Amino acid sequence: MKPGRIIILSGPSGSGKTTLYQKLLADPQFKGHLKRSVSVTTRDKRDGERHGRDYFFISVDHFLRMRDSGQLLESQKVYQDYYGTPYRPLRSALKKGKNVLLCIEVKGARVVRRKEPDCLAIFVKPPNLTVLKKRLAKRGTESPAVRKARFERARMELRDACRYDYILVNDRLDICYRALKAVLTRELKHPSS
Repeated sequence: MKPGRIIILSGPSGSGKTTLYQKLLADPQFKGHLKRSVSVTTRDKRDGERHGRDYFFISVDHFLRMRDSGQLLESQKVYQDYYGTPYRPLRSALKKGKNVLLCIEVKGARVVRRKEPDCLAIFVKPPNLTVLKKRLAKRGTESPAVRKARFERARMELRDACRYDYILVNDRLDICYRALKAVLTRELKHPSS
């Protein structure tokens, strides 16, 4: 059996990567072609999120034990919280020929691309910094200080875009999603519906 492939969907906060990720996983065209990778995090659960579906919400001690024992493919501290990709379920899915979709931060994507050079890396970026700033403010999930830090970090992360296999500009979600579907249809070599 041919092993599966890791597909990275990455970009700065406010780029729309998580929305695109959720649309892909719900799209019947990709049912059976993409498997969700559920990250671990030490951050608090947001409204509507479920443990095991959106993230595995764990303590800092638990996270550090996982990281230190090599159970994470990549791990990052983002502001005050830790995020990571559990290695065992990912490896198991790849061996079974499943393509695994990761929705991760830019620094984490850099680590995965180094460790797994055959991965497909897709960078999602906003059309410009003004739009990005508005998107971060509109979310209303963070304090002004955290929003400012996210914006500054995003400015730096945009420099990484040239290192990805594909760059998608998310100006209009519907157009960006069609472009993302076209990339995956071509790269995964399965017929579009």
